[in-house]
Amino acid sequence: MTKAAPGRGGSLLWGILAIALAIGGVICLLLWAARSTPVAAPHVPRPYEAATAPAGADALVAEPLATPVLLRIPVVEIDTRLIRLGLQRDGSVEVPANPEVAGWFHRGPPPGAPGSSVILGHVDSAQGPAVFARLSELQRGDAVVVQLDDGTTARFRVHSVRTYANADFPARRVYGGHGLRELNLVTCGGAYDAALGGYQANVVVNARVV
Repeated sequence: MTKAAPGRGGSLLWGILAIALAIGGVICLLLWAARSTPVAAPHVPRPYEAATAPAGADALVAEPLATPVLLRIPVVEIDTRLIRLGLQRDGSVEVPANPEVAGWFHRGPPPGAPGSSVILGHVDSAQGPAVFARLSELQRGDAVVVQLDDGTTARFRVHSVRTYANADFPARRVYGGHGLRELNLVTCGGAYDAALGGYQANVVVNARVV
């Protein structure tokens, strides 16, 4: 992956990333449609691929770091295995095919490592509530636990729970590193409008490592 140069070029790529993530349905986790098949993501303009991962993410994922395998949030009864999510052919972020399972965006750091780790999941499906159906119920201070494949555990406390309109999704804030070890949990939110392509907002839970 080509890294963006600092300065104007870097800002341009971040702008492209923000637009691509917002309009590509990347975060607004696609429902099964008719809710039985996922809505196809629109074309994402190049050079999106050059800006898909936050600055510094390559260095993090190049190291033999542990991979997250389980996510537990007891207060809202979330207990799910985690799959790896990458990029689709159009450059947008993958979403889990199974609405009962959440996924970790592996182009960012794993939970507990420096930077912003991102886990995505569906809010519902044709069969009913999905893995992140109760994500918006979380409150500041709630515990979030991620188990990694090396037997270690990363523990977090919820810092904020916010809902953003799709057009205002803060891609850099969610995917970029900010000198913290944080975890962002993302699902659909707001009103559902089939004519406009589904949910019109995204719920983002930001948690900080304990």
